[in-house]
Amino acid sequence: MKTFEYVERINLMHQLIKEQRTGRPEEFAKRLNLSKARLFQLIEELRLMGAPIAYSRFLETYYYTVAYKIEVSIHFKPLDDQELLNTNGGYAAFTKLHLFSSL
Repeated sequence: MKTFEYVERINLMHQLIKEQRTGRPEEFAKRLNLSKARLFQLIEELRLMGAPIAYSRFLETYYYTVAYKIEVSIHFKPLDDQELLNTNGGYAAFTKLHLFSSL
């Protein structure tokens, strides 16, 4: 469940930064249900990945210095038989082993 929370949090952060509606760091952290220290860590992680995030003391908000897009998503789909055979580890590896050992 932590992964889904992380994805939702990053998407919300992006939206608020893009719209310049974050407020001061204390307010931003509270909106995201984070400590201020953790907020600073996440912002630094995003910066290290290339996000041009800055803070305006005058406007009291984080903003992007240039137009920027973050896309974080998770997709689920069943594997077809060929994908299952080409997957390493887990059930697929067990199935391959079981198929070959029964021949």
